[in-house]
Amino acid sequence: MKKIVRSPGSATIINAIATGFGSAFGIGLDIICETKTLPDSINCSNDVGADTFLMELCVEKVFDYYNINKEEFGIDIKTKSNLPMASGLSSSSASSNAIVKATSLVICDEFDLKPLDDLEIINMAIDASLDAGVTITGSFDDATASYFGGVVVTDNKNREFIINEKMEDYPILVYMPNFYSKSGDSNPARMKLLSPLVETAFGFAKQKEYFKALTLNGLIYSATLGFDATIAIDALEAGAIASGLSGTGSSFVAVVDNDVIDDVEESWGKYEGNVIRTKVDNDGCIEI
Repeated sequence: MKKIVRSPGSATIINAIATGFGSAFGIGLDIICETKTLPDSINCSNDVGADTFLMELCVEKVFDYYNINKEEFGIDIKTKSNLPMASGLSSSSASSNAIVKATSLVICDEFDLKPLDDLEIINMAIDASLDAGVTITGSFDDATASYFGGVVVTDNKNREFIINEKMEDYPILVYMPNFYSKSGDSNPARMKLLSPLVETAFGFAKQKEYFKALTLNGLIYSATLGFDATIAIDALEAGAIASGLSGTGSSFVAVVDNDVIDDVEESWGKYEGNVIRTKVDNDGCIEI
């Protein structure tokens, strides 16, 4: 028995750390999870050399839900990714979604059980991420943007949607500097100092003015976290529709039209790092 699930990353519109309310949209960089049955035990591996603790937690939560004895039934999980890790592009959410969904599909086919529904998968993936310490807020916005694709506006504290809809299929540029930032290294208290300004940005998101929200949020968090906001401003000057820091960094994203892609990419050429071309993802976490 084998299942393959693809799960995209996401980019930030509103970082939820300051207020508990967030917004994000799916992007075309993803994680592919291949799952197959074993006689016993849980084997997890990935192509980026990352610690497998989160992967194992995701599998164990699905096993516990279905009351599966891992000494009598096993599973092999392998992931491969073109989604940069620890960069603010929801790699942990994408991985957790893919692993929980793929594991559930294999178990349900093997034992003729009822599959988890979408929100059960998302919540189980979030719980695993919280247990692993890879998220501060639970990242309901990141997890749901990854799972459903499109754009979401969310109440992260209560894990509820405010908006969940498809997004126009814009090209996206991602600037990746030559260093990484971990959310665990961030200072939530410092970020919450600017919550009134983030609330203003969130107001734009609730009104579906996503690009204003993305740019304003990015400037606020860049200042708070010590990133160079000039990176986003250079993209805007070169013609980007919106640009800002994603998550707690270190990546910046720019939403662009086709006729300015080269100009925006060139504007980032003076910075050390690399630029990735991708697009909005509206497919979400799917079996392939």
